[in-house]
Formats: sequence, structure tokens, C-alpha cells
Amino acid sequence: MAPDNASPGADPDRPPMAVIAASLRRERARSDLSLTEVARRAGIAKSTLSQLESGAGNPSLETLWALCVALKVPFAQLIARPEPRVQVIRAGEGPALISSQADYRAILLSSCPPGARRDLYFIAAEPGPQRSSDPHMPGVVEHVVLNTGRALVGLANEPVELHAGDYIAYPGDVPHVFQALEPGTRAVLISEHT
Repeated sequence: MAPDNASPGADPDRPPMAVIAASLRRERARSDLSLTEVARRAGIAKSTLSQLESGAGNPSLETLWALCVALKVPFAQLIARPEPRVQVIRAGEGPALISSQADYRAILLSSCPPGARRDLYFIAAEPGPQRSSDPHMPGVVEHVVLNTGRALVGLANEPVELHAGDYIAYPGDVPHVFQALEPGTRAVLISEHT
């Protein structure tokens, strides 16, 4: 069954465009920036941003990250639905963001509530091209615990090979990467905002 705010036939694992559209409009208004200026800062076409704000389009993970940096908001603030008091997300469920660069899928598990400073993601990645991330907002630190598989994770110019059970923390406000080295690589990522 589709969630109440999703259209019939919508993928329940993808964040609903209505939530993203409303968040983009709200954050752009809050920052008092024009459509043209936000698009310029994010490095996307003004028409693309206009479509996203109207609820059309299918933004990639990279496009949404660029918009977050341009708007200076935590990533989850664009895609998070209001959370109930008790929340359970079953394995394989939850709003998923797909990379356009690699076989990499980030599922938002918990967005940063007011007063807190972190977002929590489940990462599913497969061998192939690396997922390269541009710098996020200043002060962001990413924490990764590798659950299964092997991966190169961390700073773009010096990633570290992680094995199941390994943990790494690195600045997210500089270029960084995640590249699965084995099939079925899974991790938990916490994005900490200072």
C-alpha cells in the first residue's frame, strides 16, 4: 500500500517528491535566495530547480546534496517526513536515494530532530565506480561502521580500506568517497553537523 502522501504507483522506497518540493521551497524562502541564485550555487539548471520545487523530476543523490550545500541545510532536512513517536524501518525499506555515479544506495533511517545534530543512513553498495562526494556544509563529520563486505572509505585523496566491523570518522566538508570492494557491502553512516 502506498503511503498517504504518495501517488498511486509511486515507489515507497523513494522520498516523495511532494516532501522534497515543499522542503526546497521552504528552505529557499528561509534563506531569502532567488531560484536563479540557488541553482547557480548548486551548479544545476534553473529549470531543474523549478521542476523540483513544483514536485516534478527525479533528483539524484548528487543533485540533492548540491542543493543542501547551496541552501546550507542538513541533507535529511530535504527528504525527511515527520516522524512518529516510535519509528521502525524494516530492512530494505525507507526513503532511498540512488547515486548517479555508482551502485550506491543511501536509506535515511533518522533525520536530525530539532536540537540534535546528526542524520543516520543505511548504505547498500556494490563493486564498481566509487561514490564521490563534494564537500558538505562546513563542520560536517561523517562516521561509518562497515557491517558487511569491504570498502574504500574516507577522504578522496587518502581513502582507507575497511572490513566488516571497522569504523572510520572523517571530515565531510572536504571531498570524500565510498567504494564497495565486495558484493553485498553494507554500512551505517552518521552525518554529524556541528
